Amino acid sequence: MQHAVGGSSLADILERILDKGIVVAGDISVSLVGVELLTIRVRLVVASVDRALEMGIRWWEADAALTGQTQKLTQENAMLAERVALLEKRLAGVGA
Repeated sequence: MQHAVGGSSLADILERILDKGIVVAGDISVSLVGVELLTIRVRLVVASVDRALEMGIRWWEADAALTGQTQKLTQENAMLAERVALLEKRLAGVGA
């Protein structure tokens, strides 16, 4: 394996990016005759978990799929749907 003098390995570069963090932001707009048809906004943050926490980014803590709460939320939603259906049925009977 050959290394360039003064160069950095891929692992070194990745470690620096994760340590400092990197933000990539951009907008893509598609227009026709001065009328904007489509806008795509891209925001990407690459950082280590520790660095993300320092920046106040912690979306994974509330994601049910990542916290293992998907089944619990599904059951809770089914129970609430049953309660709403029962209440609607009672209200329909009162108004009749």
